[in-house]
Amino acid sequence: MKSRKPVLPGQLSDTDLRLLRIYRKVVECGGFSAAEVELNISRAAISIAMNDLESRLALRLCQRGRSGFALTEEGAEVYEATLQLLAAIEGFRTRVNGLHAQLKGELNIGITDNLVTMPQMHITNALNALKKRGDIRINIRMIPPTEIELGVLDGRLHTGVIPALKTLPGLHYRLLYEEESLLYCSHQHPLFDAASISVKQLAACDAVLPAYAQTAQVKTLHEPLKAAASATDREGIAFLILTGQYIGFLPTHYAERWIREGLMRTLKPTQYRYITQYSAITRKGAPSNLVLEGYLEELDQLIQAEAAPA
Repeated sequence: MKSRKPVLPGQLSDTDLRLLRIYRKVVECGGFSAAEVELNISRAAISIAMNDLESRLALRLCQRGRSGFALTEEGAEVYEATLQLLAAIEGFRTRVNGLHAQLKGELNIGITDNLVTMPQMHITNALNALKKRGDIRINIRMIPPTEIELGVLDGRLHTGVIPALKTLPGLHYRLLYEEESLLYCSHQHPLFDAASISVKQLAACDAVLPAYAQTAQVKTLHEPLKAAASATDREGIAFLILTGQYIGFLPTHYAERWIREGLMRTLKPTQYRYITQYSAITRKGAPSNLVLEGYLEELDQLIQAEAAPA
């Protein structure tokens, strides 16, 4: 029995692109029902579109039914290829922007978690200024740093914001923030009301450690602590600290809300403290993109204004 070959034409039609855009949204929403609101079309229409796309590609892209929505291996690969294709199409459109006085196109940006509370709102203010410069669609993906690096390198993302733990030769880095982190416990923890705290007391407490990449300095600060739990992001660390059973490090801007409400306190802040630098990354040698260039211009102006003497 001969295997079926995909019938997707060599030259993509508007129909093909429409189906791929629907597929992307279905995957990102995690199913047909959730995608209805985002796409503003009925679930039945989404189902027809997915059946049509699977028929044109001769591939089973996803499982759907009572057991829920899940991508097949082929579906996951088609999703990644779709992101690259749509990013390439958007790159073409933004290059043509040179013919127009007003910027028009997309900015795809990846950001790591819990940066919105940074007092220096460079990203927020740069996006605000960019949006005022034209008909710009801004797409933010909240994903881990390694995925942001890969997305920028393969063109799915135009830019990203990551902790500067290492540098890759294919990326350009702009220093944005220096983030301070301190050691915390909650108001329910035995150390919350302690007048003085010793290193020995801290070493005896259950601690939540980050399950993500850290610098050597940060690892050294965590080594004396009693590893009793882990979390893949800062929100997870905050959850465990607030149980009253654990101590852990959090960025000061992120913990400020709980400090203000009397729900957390710092523990030996002069000794248990570290700084994390965050950078905006772009791909070296990437094709000209006027939307990205406009965003970077706004970002550079904010960075320079902060560095200028008062």
